[in-house]
Amino acid sequence: MPTPDAKTYSVRNIAGDSVGEIELSSAVFEAEVHEHLLWECVKWQLAKRRAGTHSTKRRGEVHGSNKKPFKQKGTGRARAGSIRAAQWVGGGSVFGPKPRSYAYAMPKKARKKALRAALSLRLREQKLVIIDSFPVEGGKTSNVVKALGTLGMPQPAASALIVAPGDNVELVRGARNLPKSKWLAPEGINVYDILNHETLVLTAASAKAVDDALQP
Repeated sequence: MPTPDAKTYSVRNIAGDSVGEIELSSAVFEAEVHEHLLWECVKWQLAKRRAGTHSTKRRGEVHGSNKKPFKQKGTGRARAGSIRAAQWVGGGSVFGPKPRSYAYAMPKKARKKALRAALSLRLREQKLVIIDSFPVEGGKTSNVVKALGTLGMPQPAASALIVAPGDNVELVRGARNLPKSKWLAPEGINVYDILNHETLVLTAASAKAVDDALQP
């Protein structure tokens, strides 16, 4: 039995022909688009990806003597206790970066809301395509390119995010060499990749899985 807020959306095949309809929740695919929330989610994702391996040497880590370079008084120079201090050439850094993690927490509800907004944005822009399945004969990249071209995304110029189950091994293999397009499993769909590609392609099974996972 369909849910009260369910709407029907057209389903195509890889030849570009309409082959039916699918019922999906409008709360997920026609949600309000919060631009600031999308920005926050992308910032959070990119922060998690940062390696944070930058490192500078502090005063105790650089080579050099700890001996006082000259006497405290009578030279007319500013007093100095070590040539490893920051003001000396080759001295240690004072407030330089050290290895750290840039990751921080973002509320789960906010992440789901941002993902619903990204999906809704692509639907509003008419850049969301739902297909019944994505067969790729022989797992060849050329066959993936041909299918995307038929769907209105000629390669290599077009940028498409293909979301399909991981058991479609031939699609996974065929999509590896696409220069601007990418394959993702439905459980890996995220705001950054949706916004980073011009068009979102969902298989019917993936659309259902995403719909179930993102219910408010």
